[in-house]
Amino acid sequence: MQVISNLLWAACGVNRKKGPFGVSGRTAASASNSQEIDVYVALEEGTYLYDPFLHSLVPVAAGDHRRLAIGRGQADASAKAPVRLIFVADIDRLVNTRGFQEPGLQDPEVQRSYYYVDTGLIAANVYLFAAAIGLATWFHNCDRSQIHATLGLREDERVLFGQTVGYPTQRTRGRT
Repeated sequence: MQVISNLLWAACGVNRKKGPFGVSGRTAASASNSQEIDVYVALEEGTYLYDPFLHSLVPVAAGDHRRLAIGRGQADASAKAPVRLIFVADIDRLVNTRGFQEPGLQDPEVQRSYYYVDTGLIAANVYLFAAAIGLATWFHNCDRSQIHATLGLREDERVLFGQTVGYPTQRTRGRT
């Protein structure tokens, strides 16, 4: 659990109480510091929402839902990986940011460009952390509709991608 705790802090944890626009700063930048990307953690015993402000996991769905965080039809070379991250964009938080209102934030295409970049920044932090401590990670598609239903997400929340994290096998050693 300590490794997961460190991983999540590195991904998008709070690293200063007062960041841009008077909102807490995080380890991953975001458009207007909206911090619209939520990270869910799928473990064998359940799926949790990472709360960066309390640096804790909030239970969302009991049971093993890790298989949903991999795209349908994709070969699951990481079936035994203990952790799957699920990235979800909260469009309401992006549109109603307390920061500077970027031009075009009401435009779905502009929103999409921001939340994809913001997800990439978090995923890159996960890759860096994993490489630093010898873990393997893989950024991939996921079963968006099943995850949306399983997690009970709102209409304005978008399931984006998954990221598997685990210990390298002989086959994956040295690759992240």
